[in-house]
Amino acid sequence: MMKIPFIALAAVACLAGGCSQKEHVNPFLAESFGTPYEIPPFEQITFDDYLPAVEAGIAAQKAAIDSIVANPDTPTFENTILAMDHSGDLLQKVMLVFSGLDESLSSPEMVELAEKIYPMTSAHSDEIAMNDALFQRVKYLHDNIDSLGLGTPERRMIEESYKSFTRNGALLDADKKARLKELNTTLTDLYLKFNKNLLTATNAFEIVVEDSARLAGLPASSVAVAAEEASARGLDGKWVFTLHAPSRLPLLQYAADRDLRRQMYEGYASLASSGDTDNRPVINKILRARAEKADLLGFKDFAAYQTDNVMAKTPEAAEALLMKLWEPSVKRVHEEVAEMQAIADREGGDFKIAPWDYYYYAEKVRKDKYDFDESEVRPYLSVDSVRNGIFYMANRLYGVNFKEMPDAPKYHPDVNVYDVTDSLGNHLAVFMTDYFPRASKRQGAWMFQFSNAYEDADGNSVRPVVYNVGNFSKPTADAPSLLTIDEVETMFHEFGHGLHGMLTKAKYQGQSGTAVDRDFVELPSQIHEHWAFEPEMLRNYARHYVTGEVIPDALVEKMERASTHGQGFAMAERVSAALLDLAYGHLKPADGEEIDIEAFENEVGAKLGLPAELTYRYRSPYFKHIFGSDEYSSGYYTYMWAEVLDCDGFELFKERGIFDPATAKSFKENILETGGSEDPMTLYVRFRGQEPTPDAVLRKHGLL
Repeated sequence: MMKIPFIALAAVACLAGGCSQKEHVNPFLAESFGTPYEIPPFEQITFDDYLPAVEAGIAAQKAAIDSIVANPDTPTFENTILAMDHSGDLLQKVMLVFSGLDESLSSPEMVELAEKIYPMTSAHSDEIAMNDALFQRVKYLHDNIDSLGLGTPERRMIEESYKSFTRNGALLDADKKARLKELNTTLTDLYLKFNKNLLTATNAFEIVVEDSARLAGLPASSVAVAAEEASARGLDGKWVFTLHAPSRLPLLQYAADRDLRRQMYEGYASLASSGDTDNRPVINKILRARAEKADLLGFKDFAAYQTDNVMAKTPEAAEALLMKLWEPSVKRVHEEVAEMQAIADREGGDFKIAPWDYYYYAEKVRKDKYDFDESEVRPYLSVDSVRNGIFYMANRLYGVNFKEMPDAPKYHPDVNVYDVTDSLGNHLAVFMTDYFPRASKRQGAWMFQFSNAYEDADGNSVRPVVYNVGNFSKPTADAPSLLTIDEVETMFHEFGHGLHGMLTKAKYQGQSGTAVDRDFVELPSQIHEHWAFEPEMLRNYARHYVTGEVIPDALVEKMERASTHGQGFAMAERVSAALLDLAYGHLKPADGEEIDIEAFENEVGAKLGLPAELTYRYRSPYFKHIFGSDEYSSGYYTYMWAEVLDCDGFELFKERGIFDPATAKSFKENILETGGSEDPMTLYVRFRGQEPTPDAVLRKHGLL
């Protein structure tokens, strides 16, 4: 393990409120951070810095908006749209850091700050979105767009700005605007409550195992992590399992003790569903507020509102795609369950396959059919090896290089920081990785940015600080972090988002990097998953953590043969969650009406014919994508929508060679560099030469 520099330890101390300098200067209010590439100086930031910086940022943006509105000149792209794009620079500067650390380094102090800051910024956004004088300037540009002689990015900025204003209440009368502001504030508070409940409930759950016999079947690395978790909780000599994926999934996949698997499954399936952390009342309030909001804005329901401004355009279009994937997936699930049941019966199991048996017997079937055991692969998939793999992929495809910055500011000792350069040595971005679970980090994996890329007023290219966060298997005293196949795919996925942020050449912040349609944003992430287990890639990065041996060809061939194993379950689990999400978006509960959340899930499942042996990828009380914010609400389908694009697009790479320079150059220029500067389907067709069909998805998963 790399020695932790003092600067990182200082960061922890300061974030814990331990800085006591008499002459402390709020870093956010200084002209510059004074760090390499303007990396946030985490070691200098105290909890007391956030609120004054947010207040100053709000005041600065209000003044900038007032100046735009007061400008007596005829509206132009520069004095209105571009001025708006830069109006919130200070506020964005602090909020990118605060919101990032709120997700990955939470604490009681951060939670308390969030309960003050997010309602403030939500109300501030409403003030801008409902500023009629500002809207009239945007409307003038929108109405006269054809006479302005603008390029495609500028036209799109105007069109998107106009649509954003109308979707946020610009056309409403005063009373309805006031009500919309109330609803937005209510939703902000509810999302905070949902996320707080979820984090608290996740951290509160544990399974304590006292008898080592109950650990039969589990990989040694999982047992070691459970022992270390127990020791950390003062339970030496025992083993503790949590709901974090690196603990939960190996137990479900390998534990021979069926009751232990049932405990874990039921603990996860009932997460945030009881007591003080019960999220079902919160969901009901969210559903009522969303339905009223959609109605105020003239949409038939919330799903229609959410899909109106993305590629799908309507929830019906999204549902039609999902059903094309659902039917073959369910057919395959029944075949998979039959194979599992046959093994359970052969072993003398007097039971019917239940949801907590699925992962366990799927692994047995894979071993039986393909002579492939995932535990054989993990020694070749240390976190450092896989990180080398993603960097190798980026270099081969796009000429990008990564050099570690050991002395750079970081917000936690687990973080690694890299200087990203192009083939000529020019700086492109700062990239950070934060891969291991901790109590202060929410579950899942994500990409985000501490600063954006754009072109400043002097025409200089400002480059971003991008980071990936995960909750992967921890290292132990005897072994490094050894990743599962799913974790490897996740690392490549989030790195794909990272490349979208790092390589962008969009001029404007509103179009930079991942600022694209929600159902297009997953294309760069998901297409890069395809490289993870390509034989040519594996032979480069998959090396045994003890011997350094390259993964054997025979093992690679086994992986290839087993690659479509369990894909019915994997697809059906995701598609059912997406259809549940859209079903919630169609609800229009009356004031005071309470939806029975469990009954609604069952009703949707019954209509779909959801197999009894599986459940939704996320049950509603912990479906953070759709109830932790608006980000993916009535939009979880976008993962499958984008998968149609990524599978179709990767087939072009397969035809020409997975590192074909011309294909990589086209993908880089049309998708990764362009951001939201043009219509996404236009960009995709320019890269691919055709519009996609779902057939490539079905082929990839072996479902045709």
